[in-house]
Amino acid sequence: MAEYICLYNKDTLIIKPRKKSSLFSRTIALWFAMMCGVYIYGTCLKHVGTFTKLRFHSIHVVERQILEAQVPTLHYPQPVSFSRSECSANPVRFFAILSMQRSGSGWFETLLNSHINVSSNGEIFSVVDRRKNASNIIQTLEKVYNLDWFTSASKNECSAAVGFKWMLNQGLIEHHREIVEYFNHRGVSAIFLFRRNLLRRLVSVLANSYDRYAKLLNGTHKSHVRSEQEAAALSSYKPIINSTSLISDLKEAEMAVISALEYFNSTRHMVLYYEDLVTNRTKLKDVQEFLGLPQMELTSGQVKIHKGSFSDLVNNWDDVNKTLNGTEYERFLHADY
Repeated sequence: MAEYICLYNKDTLIIKPRKKSSLFSRTIALWFAMMCGVYIYGTCLKHVGTFTKLRFHSIHVVERQILEAQVPTLHYPQPVSFSRSECSANPVRFFAILSMQRSGSGWFETLLNSHINVSSNGEIFSVVDRRKNASNIIQTLEKVYNLDWFTSASKNECSAAVGFKWMLNQGLIEHHREIVEYFNHRGVSAIFLFRRNLLRRLVSVLANSYDRYAKLLNGTHKSHVRSEQEAAALSSYKPIINSTSLISDLKEAEMAVISALEYFNSTRHMVLYYEDLVTNRTKLKDVQEFLGLPQMELTSGQVKIHKGSFSDLVNNWDDVNKTLNGTEYERFLHADY
């Protein structure tokens, strides 16, 4: 083993051996250092992992909050419909009678409602709030066609067809785009009912308007009657037609019909005329077939009010006759209905 020399003084020479190298101690120290390094590294790695997880979780939460703020959750109303019980398997056809006032729609609707499987719920859009905008119209339609609209026409039997009547001037033309889209989406069939003789329709409009105030039937206004006596009382009033605006009035009514047929051409529809229903009752079979109904004999208790020659229905026949003679509307003067 190597030695080293220590000189304490000049006379003394002491020779000491070199201390033994503590290999074991150094090994222990090395191992301790390694273990500390491993521990420190593991601890740091654990904290880094935890921090990374928290960081990614926080980012995910923030991203989700941002997305939720940017894209609001849409809540669609769920339809509420009454249970049809044993009728649930029976398909229901939806329809709407599209017409004009005093064109026979009230009479036609009573015919439809005489069918045991039909519920036609009247002139529901006569109420202004239901038609003041497209949204209100759609909400009302949803209630009808979700079978949640109850009137005296609602049947206890299994309904095969459900609908109502709708006048052209009750928001139908104004919001035709939204309504056509809805009809096609829900499968609503349109039944157009018009009157060919627009002159007689005009007489009925004027007489009905007068009776709203005069109330000829014992102080009660009635648009439709069920006895010959009531019909005679109402027809006793003979309106005066404004001959100056007569042709333009007839043309305006004619254009309303043309526009309605054009706007709703893409829907499933059929076109009826009051005069055909009066003279050809097989038309009612066509209607039942159109609605997918079992064929039945349809009846109504309503009585026609204005009958007979047109010259007996107005107070200024000579003026009207002179105005329409030689025009495209002259035919209205001689038609029975």
